[in-house]
Amino acid sequence: MISERDVVRGACRFFLLNSTVEMDALAVSLAISRATLYRVVHSRDRLLGDVLWELGEQVLNRARQSTTTTGIDGVLEITHRFCTMLLRSEPFRLFLKTEPKTATRVLFTPAGGVHVRAVAAQQEILLNAGLTLPGDPAHLAYLYVRIIESSLYAELLTGQQPDLPLAERTIRSLLTPHGPLR
Repeated sequence: MISERDVVRGACRFFLLNSTVEMDALAVSLAISRATLYRVVHSRDRLLGDVLWELGEQVLNRARQSTTTTGIDGVLEITHRFCTMLLRSEPFRLFLKTEPKTATRVLFTPAGGVHVRAVAAQQEILLNAGLTLPGDPAHLAYLYVRIIESSLYAELLTGQQPDLPLAERTIRSLLTPHGPLR
């Protein structure tokens, strides 16, 4: 019996070579039936979400390890490095271009589970940064990720080019403690 982990690893390799996951071809490459593949992963969207998260988490870990600053600047440096590496990924860019509806579903809805994992990872980054946060870390992480998504995926969502400097200024404002509102 093949494990879910084995399928995700195989699907990651397939995605990096093909900029997609084609279930029939993946099943053949794993030497299992299509029925077995679906029994293990349940749906293509869920598998794509696992693949995108697995590959994205590797990029995020590299960004975290290469950070040279701390505090808000360190948090923003991680984000900048992550976004830059992701935007340079040819398989990822091609996937966004060729399967925009699938990408939207997988990246932004519970179907793929990427967004919820990104929020959890961002919350961990915020908590480990030693910041005095101006609000609930879970809510701030959610807003942080939505701001980054709106810039990182601007072309997919609106046809515009990503504007990471605007997103970074917005996030700096979000994370900077302000006096009481009047």
